Amino acid sequence: MCGRYALFRWNRDFAALPGFPADQQAQWNISPNDSVLMLRAEPDGQRTLARARWGLTPPWLTDLSRTPAHARAETVAEQPMFREALRLRRCLLPANGFYEWRGNVRKQPYWLTPGEGASLFFAAIWEAYPVQEQVWLSTAVITQPAASQRRPLILDEAGQAAWLDPETPLHVLQGLLASEPTALRERVLANLVNDPKLNGPECLTPA
Repeated sequence: MCGRYALFRWNRDFAALPGFPADQQAQWNISPNDSVLMLRAEPDGQRTLARARWGLTPPWLTDLSRTPAHARAETVAEQPMFREALRLRRCLLPANGFYEWRGNVRKQPYWLTPGEGASLFFAAIWEAYPVQEQVWLSTAVITQPAASQRRPLILDEAGQAAWLDPETPLHVLQGLLASEPTALRERVLANLVNDPKLNGPECLTPA
């Protein structure tokens, strides 16, 4: 399961998008419940960025200890927790790559990315949670089965446009949800990244 990812590099065009935080810092070890950047499309089609909590929080949720960070691609369209957000509130989470742990006893961390210097976008859904006069945003990553793991659903440019377009019909969304996993490069890492409090380039130290 993708429980950690990183966003530490972005280009000038990305930083020029409306909503890009002036104080945005590199995030090398993003975990569930952290604040993340999400990309949405406004009704006029303009793409904007906003910060959100990684852990979906519908406004009707009363147990805030049960905020899912992931939604399965196979069932997201039917699950009551997710289906309305899939229909109305889709977004993308930008990343440079994500971490994966493998092994039965002593798990080994891996870094997965399309290539050095590349960026990628995870399919995701979002919700707004009102607290008094403040509205908080939250999000969950769509995951799909891949190589005996569950990995984020990564979309190419055409897929990103369709995912963000509010007029995209359900059958097209279902096609994206069922798409083949993206080919990724892997790097075996040292165990430094196992510490969720570590937030620096040493997270990517090779084994």
